[in-house]
Amino acid sequence: MKKPEDKIFTIHSITEIHKAFGLPKPKHPLISLINFNECKFFNPDNAPVYDVLDFYKIAFSTQSIGRLKYGQGYYDFDEGTMLFTAPHQLIGGVDYEGEIKGYILFIHPDFFQGYPLAKTIKDYGFFSYSVKEALHLSDSEKETLLSVYSIIEKELNNSIDEFSQDVLIAQLELLVSYANRFYKRQFVTRKKVNNDILAKTEALIDTYFSQTLSLEKGILSVHYLAEQLHLTPGYLSDMLRSLTGLNARQYIHLKLIDKAKERLSTTTLSVSEIAYELGFEHSQSFNKLFKKKTNKSPLEFRAEYN
Repeated sequence: MKKPEDKIFTIHSITEIHKAFGLPKPKHPLISLINFNECKFFNPDNAPVYDVLDFYKIAFSTQSIGRLKYGQGYYDFDEGTMLFTAPHQLIGGVDYEGEIKGYILFIHPDFFQGYPLAKTIKDYGFFSYSVKEALHLSDSEKETLLSVYSIIEKELNNSIDEFSQDVLIAQLELLVSYANRFYKRQFVTRKKVNNDILAKTEALIDTYFSQTLSLEKGILSVHYLAEQLHLTPGYLSDMLRSLTGLNARQYIHLKLIDKAKERLSTTTLSVSEIAYELGFEHSQSFNKLFKKKTNKSPLEFRAEYN
């Protein structure tokens, strides 16, 4: 099914996504686990086209399926790969090439209501990552997650009772906690790639300041860096934290303060002029940030340095 390019296709319910896949109605209206290892209903050629889901989606490939078309690009979706999508996240269309083996877990936010997971799930940044930032699992990690999926599947196939939701919530908490741990491992094992990204990030920041792009674009933002690096802001921030201990916003502030110190110590520009040069509309905002990061005002730093 193809869609007009100017129309956003949204799927609002889990029942609706089941219908779009050509599957029977879900056993629970707020959570569903589709097992494409056993399911015979799904034909990849008839995969539903959509831009936005109103619920969470966790896709887990257990066997190689060739390529996944996401937006305008094609990406390998290999054995032991996981993709995470948050509600209302613009996806831009997903198509599959090859046979799909694995699981797709759909969870409506209402399923978490009354549980701590309703708030904590928003802290997992990987739900905003793109396909090229997918989680690639080792064999042992894959087996660990398969055991969690097995419990979820068994629980959903059993008759619902007063404990069902508690058990499923516990397994979902375990699932995202493992994913968080495995992403941290991925940042470490792909350190060379990430160090290359860090070097590119520093070069972009240096260029931004040296070419005074802040006069045109304002204060350097996480979104600008991520866009230049072809990464999502969330992935860039988590990657920088794994390498430097600072998220992307904190890292930008560090570089900005370093540049401000340089300008305060090597030029006679006023504090207001330096603030404007760095992209601040109001020097008061610059003064506040500088003091927060250094425990000195810009003038106190300049006087102390001189």
